[in-house]
Amino acid sequence: MPILNGTAVARVVTRILAGEVVAIPTDTVYGLAALPTDGVAVRSLADLKGREQQQPIAVLIDSVEAIAPFLEVPNALDGVARFWPGALTAVVLARPGGLVEPLVTSTATIGVRMPDDEIARAVIRGCGGVLAVTSANRHGEPPATSAAEVMAAFGDDLLILDGGPRDSTAPSTVVDLTGERPRILRAGPISAADLGAEE
Repeated sequence: MPILNGTAVARVVTRILAGEVVAIPTDTVYGLAALPTDGVAVRSLADLKGREQQQPIAVLIDSVEAIAPFLEVPNALDGVARFWPGALTAVVLARPGGLVEPLVTSTATIGVRMPDDEIARAVIRGCGGVLAVTSANRHGEPPATSAAEVMAAFGDDLLILDGGPRDSTAPSTVVDLTGERPRILRAGPISAADLGAEE
């Protein structure tokens, strides 16, 4: 399959909606993307990467409204939405019967982020506003930062949306919103003070 120009969002969306795994640019590195409600597609994503099937996969969103139906508490993200799009991952409780494993962990949580990238969000929006995305690399290898690196890792069987080079591998802040008060799980550019969270 070819490397597609970044304007070919509609073609990529069609493939994802058909249950395929594709590679897309995000605001940090390239990612492998699949429908988060399609168990077969998500398993294919994990197999392609060569990772354990139960290792958590992030949920990337285009809007808080899109993910709300999948949350145990629909307004759980309201307190952090002002930091999006950006380098914040929020861990919240998932509603049973919505998103598939391993997006939903054994403790019924999901990690949600809105990427600060127009191409990524256009793809996510076209797929209903929610996507399963993990970094585009074989397990144990460094994440791909260009379409060429994705092809080098996976060959020409994977459809790749080219958004140009991506070179930010800095981790996002991870905040747990499942308790009475936000709690920082991983420090990043957004501080505990910003979030009113425990460290």
